[in-house]
Amino acid sequence: MTLVLTLVGLSVVLTFVSAVLLASVLRDEPPERSNPRIQPDAGRPAFFGYDVPRRRGNTASTVPVEVLLLQLERHVRLEHAAAESFHLSPTAAALHMPTASPLIH
Repeated sequence: MTLVLTLVGLSVVLTFVSAVLLASVLRDEPPERSNPRIQPDAGRPAFFGYDVPRRRGNTASTVPVEVLLLQLERHVRLEHAAAESFHLSPTAAALHMPTASPLIH
């Protein structure tokens, strides 16, 4: 019985010490500092503090959306057919076969 009471007493004391330490860490938060390297300029877009490279010209207007959607649908159909053929005969060679989709390099 003495061993059980000793363990319970130690658990209560350690829980109290942990709570006090946690409260002191959370209470003493350092003031937020602004890092000038990370803050982007208002006029220039940035990604994680680095400048985003811009392409010349508007690439969105050069290719119609319908063409991109057709290529994407063809790619999805080819991948679906490849998955079905793999399920029909699952082999290591069939798993590593190159796809016929032009979207995969």
